[in-house]
Amino acid sequence: MAPANRRSLMCVSLQQPSVWKCAAMPGLSIGLLQAAISHDDHWISHAVSSAVLIKTIISPLITFSVVLASAAGAWMNEYFAN
Repeated sequence: MAPANRRSLMCVSLQQPSVWKCAAMPGLSIGLLQAAISHDDHWISHAVSSAVLIKTIISPLITFSVVLASAAGAWMNEYFAN
């Protein structure tokens, strides 16, 4: 049975393990690399404030979210192709 609209299809795509697997490796690894490059001077000099800590945590999550949305979109395209 096909989902009624694009929102419900997006929800269905986010329930697929393949979408999460596709997003996990590049999203988290690139996000962690980006956080390390952006905030390494603060961590090395032990000048970590709460703002730097929050940015270091959020940075990989934002990258992962973008890759997850892309993987879900790719799954939706594959769904429409079949």
